[in-house]
Amino acid sequence: MDRQAYKKLMRGNGQLDYEIYLNTEQLLACQKEPEDLCNPDEMQFMIVHQIEELWMKLMATTLLDIDDEMRARNSFKALTLFRRVHICQEMMSQQLTLLETMSPKDYQRIRLLLGNGSGQESPGFRVLLKMPKDLWETFVDVYLEGGTRTVDQVYDTDYRHDDAYMIAEALAEFDEQFQKFRGDHMQLIYRSIGVGAKSLKGRSVEILDEGLRYKMFPELWQVRADMTDRWGGTYGKVRDKLDVKTSEPKHPSPH
Repeated sequence: MDRQAYKKLMRGNGQLDYEIYLNTEQLLACQKEPEDLCNPDEMQFMIVHQIEELWMKLMATTLLDIDDEMRARNSFKALTLFRRVHICQEMMSQQLTLLETMSPKDYQRIRLLLGNGSGQESPGFRVLLKMPKDLWETFVDVYLEGGTRTVDQVYDTDYRHDDAYMIAEALAEFDEQFQKFRGDHMQLIYRSIGVGAKSLKGRSVEILDEGLRYKMFPELWQVRADMTDRWGGTYGKVRDKLDVKTSEPKHPSPH
């Protein structure tokens, strides 16, 4: 194949209406030239992470719109926009699997070029970590009516499956999908560089693991535990532990 001819076709000439509108000439120049790559997998590595930044930019912009719609209590519109965010989150996790096609050695070569850089420095990631506080404040002001209604009422004692409940579940879904992405990213670290390494560029595995336990909206998760404790008294007597071999209840020895 004539690599130079195909390279020119991939870039386009930037003069067609579609190219001008999407600014493809500049967009397709955001990656290294093939001859400048440390190995062929570096192109994939750059594109995946650049796309991740674009998805996060769309998510952050959409969350700003969601906050406006919540303030106006346009709940149906807010829920539609939440669905957009959730789809972006799903695609972010799915495309991480592309990086599993790299060998650990090829990744090590790419990693050298990152210096001390890591995904923790992503502008999209950092802004998404900041936004939940403001989203929650809006939810409390509008859907919990300035704090006169409680999360417990929304979910249990005054449960109506109303717009307050649906918006709360959309927030919980955003939180859950964010943690799934973090979990998938952690699994990628296991696969590509391992977590038993002495050096993770100054970031210990404990710090990464701590991120997996982070909740954006802890009140929405705590209410589930509180309900279980409260409703648990009606479950009846706790049975004996099952014997793994026989699946029969274990009885204490008479001796």
